Amino acid sequence: MIFRRSFLTGAAAAALSMPTVLRAHTEEPFVLADEFQPREVRVREQHSPGQILVFPRSFFLYYVFDSERAVRYGVGVGKAGLAFKGSAIIERKAEWPSWRPTNDMIRRNPDRYAQFAEGVPGGPGNPLGARALYLYRDGRDTYYRIHGTTEPWSIGQSVSNGCIRMLNDHVIQLYEQVPVGTPVTVL
Repeated sequence: MIFRRSFLTGAAAAALSMPTVLRAHTEEPFVLADEFQPREVRVREQHSPGQILVFPRSFFLYYVFDSERAVRYGVGVGKAGLAFKGSAIIERKAEWPSWRPTNDMIRRNPDRYAQFAEGVPGGPGNPLGARALYLYRDGRDTYYRIHGTTEPWSIGQSVSNGCIRMLNDHVIQLYEQVPVGTPVTVL
């Protein structure tokens, strides 16, 4: 079980407590709801430093950075029935990744995805946003990602095709903290 904890004092806590205001890649400024702002929280000691925990039903991702301490981020998740569950390893990371919808995505919603069948180059308009962490299981790509988004208002909602989406600023922070080989558990 994960417990809330008040912010630590100091520069790190101050940075985490500031509202996230986005102007890049959106027409209007966007302010993330307070409940989805990054927060330092306590976690049970059974969770080892260096792992990521994702709780899709509550729309949170936890990066455990120290014994019993984690940073909790608000996320958007895949629609029910499409989301990955279980354990995986980050085996690849990309800055401004390119993207191509899966064949299943194109089949399920051709009006939306067929136009992208040849792929979308990385950059501000790419649906994977600023960074992507690619999850693998037993050496095979799960096609499940932790990535940025061009739709910041989707944080705290179930809207995508199964991936975990974060604000671009937040996924950049996470990307810089976690190495390839980081374990991820989606509960």
